[in-house]
Amino acid sequence: MPLGRATVRIEVGVLIWIQALAITLGFMVIAWATMYFLARRLPPGLARDLIALLPDCTTLMWRLRRDPAVPTRAKIAVVFAALWVASPIDLAPEFLPVIGPLDDVIVVALCLRYAGRRVPREVILTAWPGQPRVIERLLGPAS
Repeated sequence: MPLGRATVRIEVGVLIWIQALAITLGFMVIAWATMYFLARRLPPGLARDLIALLPDCTTLMWRLRRDPAVPTRAKIAVVFAALWVASPIDLAPEFLPVIGPLDDVIVVALCLRYAGRRVPREVILTAWPGQPRVIERLLGPAS
């Protein structure tokens, strides 16, 4: 049975969307790999802390979502931040050198501050894989 023009257009449209998604995910993986590599290779200091922030926050979110001491609303905020980071839809495209991951960092920081007010500080400090001074700065002064 021959395919009509409408069917061919739909198939081409789907193919274009799949290709765009694959390219976006490829750029995202490259950006994350670059951040991970730089975070491990840079000497200790502000640059390393900034580069390592997003991978460290991702690890923290992964650990907090399974911790029984974390309230449900805080877990929802943590899952939202994780989904935001994993989503290929961004306010600023990931392949832009400086501002690409900036929206991810802002959303993660806001969600962690929200969760940080509801989760015992010791739980967050225990789950944090990076430098303790970075998470202390992110959470703000202890109440």
